[in-house]
Amino acid sequence: MPQVLEFSDVVVRRNARNIIDRVDWSVSDDQRWVVLGPNGAGKTTVLQLAASLLHPTSGTVEILGERLGRTDVFELRPRIGFASSAMARRIPAEETVLDVVLTAAYAVTGRWREDYEDIDERRAMRVLAEWKLDGLAERTFGTLSDGEQKRVQIARAVMTDPELLLLDEPTASLDLGAREELLALLGGYAQAPTTPAMIMVTHHVEEIPVGFTHVLLLREGGVVAAGPLAETLTAENLTETFGLSITLTEEGGRYAARAAS
Repeated sequence: MPQVLEFSDVVVRRNARNIIDRVDWSVSDDQRWVVLGPNGAGKTTVLQLAASLLHPTSGTVEILGERLGRTDVFELRPRIGFASSAMARRIPAEETVLDVVLTAAYAVTGRWREDYEDIDERRAMRVLAEWKLDGLAERTFGTLSDGEQKRVQIARAVMTDPELLLLDEPTASLDLGAREELLALLGGYAQAPTTPAMIMVTHHVEEIPVGFTHVLLLREGGVVAAGPLAETLTAENLTETFGLSITLTEEGGRYAARAAS
């Protein structure tokens, strides 16, 4: 399968410390990856590299066939869908849900003088329906619950039919009901044949949606393990990743982990 992301000996150094330390990693277009690790492991930095928002200190990063440092990132970024809490903070609270999704076509937050055709609005409404948001199209973003805002961010990220979709802790801060609703939607989306390659950062194995295929485990900027989920997400690898003896269970494609007694 074609590669959509390739890290080769990647280092990101800040204040004489390697935040990412000699990482090799590749993602093909039919894979859905979850990135796990403790705080400070480098998860968000990996996602920023994949989004072309950050360049490596050394090594190479190739995204959708383009090498960072040798390509115009402003032409590359529209091909990448990215949902994160940082993006949510840039969305005007008074913007309608429809316009939050619609403005993705121009890569702006906050509708101003852009012109949209009927086909754009129909596409936006179809995406909202897929994420169970069509009934909220005229609501303003600031009046939504955390779970609704998370779904709007994802709907915005998929509006432009990206070739790579990046999700930074999409279920963080959600209550149990909102989390499970979003995970069910993400699972269905991940298993659709037309879905692009996906990379999702999370802190908890319980938040891995059904349909995700691979896992990258990080600790202190380095790779502990990377590969197919069923083979790589093990109690032994989680123990090494988190520095704590971990037990792992799986049922129906969902995982649970806790400290070993």
